[in-house]
Amino acid sequence: MRSVLGPVGTPSTKHQRRGAALDARRLEAGLRRDPATDGPALLRALAPLLVGVHTVASYISIGSEPSTEVIHAALLAAGVQVLAPVLQPDGDLGWAVHTGALVPAGRGLQQPAGPDLGRDALAAAQIVLVPALAVDRRGVRLGRGGGSYDRALPRARALTIALLHDGELVDALPSEPHDIRVDAAATPSGGVIRLPDGMDR
Repeated sequence: MRSVLGPVGTPSTKHQRRGAALDARRLEAGLRRDPATDGPALLRALAPLLVGVHTVASYISIGSEPSTEVIHAALLAAGVQVLAPVLQPDGDLGWAVHTGALVPAGRGLQQPAGPDLGRDALAAAQIVLVPALAVDRRGVRLGRGGGSYDRALPRARALTIALLHDGELVDALPSEPHDIRVDAAATPSGGVIRLPDGMDR
């Protein structure tokens, strides 16, 4: 997959890059495959990091996002607790145990049917899987613009990994002071790539 953001050095705002990334995902999904096909490859890439882990925070994928369904199924089968986000009225994220049952949430999302354990529950996770439209080599993450993960990730006490399609790890993205960087990115073909300028855990 080509880079979703065009040639390196092309001037653009975060809003423009977000639009380009979404357009590229829609195009690629229409041309080649269901996004769910990346799930098994991402699980293989993550597997060495999941050995001995008892709690993983993840997200419920929607639309053109790399699918987390296969990852969650494998974790649950192995007895690993999966925490998934619960959208708060202020846009922040609480967390609930994901057992497979989902209910509708705001912004077209889904969330676990179980009780909200609160915002600080994220600190219990040993691995945190994060959605992203793109990530750069410094760990700067391009999200969908709601700011939920920038609010939530400072509470993480573990390795944060953005799940991407191939071609979405790029050289540089625009960033702002409030942007929280991720520690690594995972792609189907490239595996898990540590990002040296991401937050140290």
